[in-house]
Amino acid sequence: MIKPFFSLLTLCFLVLVYLTPTNVATGRSLIDGILLPTQKNEQPYRTGYHFQPPSNWMNDPNGPMLYKGVYHFFYQHNPDAATFGTIIWGHAVSHDLVNWIHLDPAIYPTHEPDSNSCWSGSATILPGNIPAMLYTGSDSKSRQVQNLAWPKNLSDPFLREWVKSTKNPIITPPDGVKDDCFRDPSTAWRGPDNVWRIVVGGDRDNNGMAFLYQSTDFETWKPYHQPLASADATGTWECPDFFPVPLNSTNGLDTSVNSGGVVHVMKAGFEGHDWYTIGTYSSERENFLPQNGLRLSGSTLDLRYDYGNFYASKSFYDDLKNRRVLWAWVPESDSEEDDIKKGWAGLQSFPRALWIDRSGKQLIQWPVDEIESLRENEVKFQNKKLAPGSVVEIQGITASQADVTISFKLEDLSKAEVLDTSLVDPQVLCTERGASSKGEFGPFGILAMASKDLKEQTAIFFRVFQNQIGRYSVLMCSDLSRSTVRSNIDTTSFGAFVDIDPRYQEISLRNLIDHSIIESFGAGGKTCITSRIYPNFLNYDNAHLFAFNNGTQSVKISEMSAWSMKNAEFIIDQTIKNAI
Repeated sequence: MIKPFFSLLTLCFLVLVYLTPTNVATGRSLIDGILLPTQKNEQPYRTGYHFQPPSNWMNDPNGPMLYKGVYHFFYQHNPDAATFGTIIWGHAVSHDLVNWIHLDPAIYPTHEPDSNSCWSGSATILPGNIPAMLYTGSDSKSRQVQNLAWPKNLSDPFLREWVKSTKNPIITPPDGVKDDCFRDPSTAWRGPDNVWRIVVGGDRDNNGMAFLYQSTDFETWKPYHQPLASADATGTWECPDFFPVPLNSTNGLDTSVNSGGVVHVMKAGFEGHDWYTIGTYSSERENFLPQNGLRLSGSTLDLRYDYGNFYASKSFYDDLKNRRVLWAWVPESDSEEDDIKKGWAGLQSFPRALWIDRSGKQLIQWPVDEIESLRENEVKFQNKKLAPGSVVEIQGITASQADVTISFKLEDLSKAEVLDTSLVDPQVLCTERGASSKGEFGPFGILAMASKDLKEQTAIFFRVFQNQIGRYSVLMCSDLSRSTVRSNIDTTSFGAFVDIDPRYQEISLRNLIDHSIIESFGAGGKTCITSRIYPNFLNYDNAHLFAFNNGTQSVKISEMSAWSMKNAEFIIDQTIKNAI
């Protein structure tokens, strides 16, 4: 059932836009007859509260924004198959970032500058509250060019129709850049000189770059003589994002803010991961200087948003809640044959608020507060000792669709294993020392989406090490080696270090469990790992959740709270219209 307020507001908006029969940017009629699958029986891996289209392929998030009190989410979508193909922009709207209304596609190949596909891009809110959408088009020669689209009707809060600029393409590949290695324009920002700036991802001679462009009218763009950021031997940079964050606040900032107490984040996607660095930006000198000399090199020392299945992320400034919100594509880890059989592929991470840690060294990510509206049936306990070898079931919730927070307290850390972690790749360490490999302090954590007999389980856990001079390191792992007994699934384990000192801080973990996805947040969002899982059992009433300790030392659960999660509401716009 639709909540009464949400239903009334939804229907009022739909009445406003009911008379629009076709979409100018797509040139095709509205979709009829889409039905969501029955989750438990037909689609056991389909999620309950993570964003997915009704069917078929989805990848990168595009142009998220807030307009007239409505959140807009666009995404890369193949409407014809559960595999990658000719890509359009899917479109959905929400009033709370939790419940969504699926609309007709927003941007569709119609002209030479995007005749092959309409690829990723970003939204910018121009003065006068006018949204502008920059996106990459693939033309008939597979050349990647940058295009511009505007809403047709600014009075429509759903922005159902988009009109492409007659000046498209507004940017073509620069000299020395391959035609198919130049894409994904960022949200624009404006300097004190009133000149707009964007970056576009690409590479020269396999060196990744964020190419910088400037404009005074948002349609005529000139290249700057050097990129805003670059790195050797990283390949094409995808989906670059560039935005400010305040040093002493958890608030977000409009992309154009650049003042005292502000640093900037440069993020780029390559090698299948989203890497970022923090630094200072000068619009006068048009340069970005990463702090501590860190660069986007792909080193294990570099910072990542997430150390699991999480890519092509895009952030936006939510001026209603004064926060920066982050989305990312969470790809499948099963086979293409599996995707075709189930009729869909690709999830979006649950929206995360993003800010800088008090240390100024890294970003913090945390699910937006609105997710708590889905919680029910809380169970909790405190001060529970986990002896070596303990496995304790967390009962009273729906284990296949849950939100779980747990904090661990350790004592007498002088017994921690000795290891110089500065010389270790954390993902390799998690693979070699998985949940079944006993240490001193750890592995300890939770076993999610587990069968009763534990033959299938996904272990999200910690281990604590000390080096020869008594400094401690906390390793966080997502061990997928036993997440399924199926043979055609990628069960690569993930791992990263967490920047905390376990002598003075408890080690906390939050997990969003939603059938085939687990988003894990260590130490309040300092380290994040997203995993895809496909257990063989198809009756999700048989899923179980456990806390465990496989170390030789006891650990204490100082506090644990877990909730069942209700399904979010995903409404098909045409279904509602047919019912009016």
